[in-house]
Amino acid sequence: MSEPSWTVVVPVKRLDVAKSRLRGALPGVPHEALALALALDTVRAVLACDAVAALLVVTDDPRAAAAVRAAGARVLPDAPDAGLNAALRHGAGAVDGPVAGLTADLPALLPAELGEALRATADTPGVRHFVADAPGDGTVLLAAPAGVPLDPRFGAGSAAAHAASGALPLAGGWPSLRRDVDTPADLAEAARLGLGPHTAALAARRPAVAPG
Repeated sequence: MSEPSWTVVVPVKRLDVAKSRLRGALPGVPHEALALALALDTVRAVLACDAVAALLVVTDDPRAAAAVRAAGARVLPDAPDAGLNAALRHGAGAVDGPVAGLTADLPALLPAELGEALRATADTPGVRHFVADAPGDGTVLLAAPAGVPLDPRFGAGSAAAHAASGALPLAGGWPSLRRDVDTPADLAEAARLGLGPHTAALAARRPAVAPG
């Protein structure tokens, strides 16, 4: 197995505005705590991946920055403050060598699946590759070899946008990598796959029941 070479860039929004469609998904759990747990489980899996040499989190949220730094990630302030793609370009610009952009909402991510996806890019060297999300229209991972700009196109219809920009889709199954979480239904599906410890701990909470 080759030495780890990838730097993964994970943008994390300010927690008070992140994952708005998940608000209220776990009764009794503060929304910011859930958004942070999703990011921390993503970070945990990335750091455990044998293909990853470094993890760079781009964020302006002080709570998220402190938590991911404690987990072992480098933190870069989101200087552009202009959305996901600008944050990814900013992070990629600070990296020498192969770089991959990854969404911060993959609480079931298995390190082995991320490693398989990154290594699969070697089959067609010199071009960008992407992994579509479970529905197939979004993107969870965009990878660029050394010397090739990341050129992220995340957002609505991003799988088609990345393909149109010349990136090649990776066809592996990788259910934990493809299962990003935007809605309560997504969270339930991630739970069926197996949540990371931070999100699992919140999902296990139950609101207190008042005595009758």
